[in-house]
Order: sequence, then C-alpha cells, then structure tokens
Amino acid sequence: MKSVVEQLLDLPLEIKQRNVDVIPGTGYLAPSEKNPLYESLGLFDVASSASVSNFCSQLRVSSQQREIIESYAEAMYEFSIDMARKMAKSMGVEDYNFEGWSCTLRMNKYNFTPESIGSSGVQNHTDSGFLTILQDDENIGGLQVMNETGKYVAADYLPGTLVVNFGDAATLWSNGILRNVQHRVQCKGAGIRMSIATFLSPPHDQVIESLPNFVDADQPPIYGPITFEALRGLRVSKNLRAGEALQLIRLHNTKSI
Repeated sequence: MKSVVEQLLDLPLEIKQRNVDVIPGTGYLAPSEKNPLYESLGLFDVASSASVSNFCSQLRVSSQQREIIESYAEAMYEFSIDMARKMAKSMGVEDYNFEGWSCTLRMNKYNFTPESIGSSGVQNHTDSGFLTILQDDENIGGLQVMNETGKYVAADYLPGTLVVNFGDAATLWSNGILRNVQHRVQCKGAGIRMSIATFLSPPHDQVIESLPNFVDADQPPIYGPITFEALRGLRVSKNLRAGEALQLIRLHNTKSI
C-alpha cells in the first residue's frame, strides 16, 4: 500500500486534483503556505465500495493498484471497528454500536530537503475523530506528540507496529477519560516521508456526548452535546485545530482538566 500511495502522489497535479472533497477536507490537499512540505490524498468512507471505486476512478489507478487499495481499505475498516469495540468493552461499555461509523484514509507525503531540516512538516494539531491508526514512515522519523507537561517527545517508528491515538470525539464520548493528543511532524532529515492514517469517526449527524458510564455525582459531564459535523465546523471556522474547540462547548459545572 505504501508503494501505491507513493505512485499516486507522484502523479501530475491535474490528476491529483481530481481527488475532490466528499465532505470538506477529505480530498487532495496540495502544499500550502502553512504546510509547504506536505501534500496528501483522501479516501472518504472506506467501507463503501462506491466510495473506494470513485477514488480509484478519479486517479485512474491500475487494476493491481485498485486491488491493493480495496484490500487495505477493507482490512483497516475491520481493524478500526474491532479496536474501538474492544477498547469500549475494556472501559465497561458493552456492545456499543459502531454501525454507521466511517473510516477515512489520509495518504501523506512530505517532501523534505536538506534546507527544510528543523522546519515543520505538519503543524501542531489534534484529530477531530474518535480513533486514528497510523502506518508511519519506516525510514524518516519526525512524528512528535505532546506529553502531559506540554513538551514534545518523539514517537519514533517501531518495526511491525502501528501508532494509535484518540481524537476530539473520543474525549467527548468518554467525558475526558480518553485524551486527544496534540501532535506534529518535524523535518529531521532530507528525503520523501510517507505515511497512511486511518480515521474512525462518528456519522456527521450523530450527537456526541459523554456516555452514562463515565458520568456520576463526582464527575458530572464536562462538555455539552454536539454533532460531529458541528464539532468539525467549529475547528474549521474558528481555526481551532489543536483541541481548543472542545473548550467552546465546555460546561460550567466542572473544573479545568
């Protein structure tokens, strides 16, 4: 799959631009003023055969590339749902219904040059969804996560592993027990850096709120209910990409966390 992604991101710009948004932010992202070293392709709702087929048609992939993309999409969707269910069960939430949740693939390329060493590949942010599973680059590092003291620490690649983190929706869902994590990519060396992220998210019209399992007299709800679409809208409209949008729906009956 990494090889396929590299081939697709080497396509001419006019072909990559055919990978248009299904919802805002799900299509091709070209290098920008804020992230000049970064570009990516997006495949929204990998569980939908029509969505996968449309993505492949947009980029005119070969039959071999299509087979690999379809296999990867199916495997990552099943893995994401299975991991979410097991995580919920471990927290005492039995048989939580993840039906209708979507998985989006974000296929990332960083064009790191000797002159860009020390600069940002992707700026600090949290993910808006519930669960993120990252197949990171095995050759060029640079992924950093913010720890509880506010310091960035390296999350270097470990052979045979995937990186998993929670997003804003998980923090809402769990009443703050599951923490969204701020992370970024820094240029540590010259070369092409590739990664593939899978985002598991609620349906856009689904209201996200803290489950009863995580609310009691000692820990009342921290955040008010909000649809996932509205949460993403807050992040975009107010340019709050690092979890700050959660503070806008914070209730006044709790202490700061």
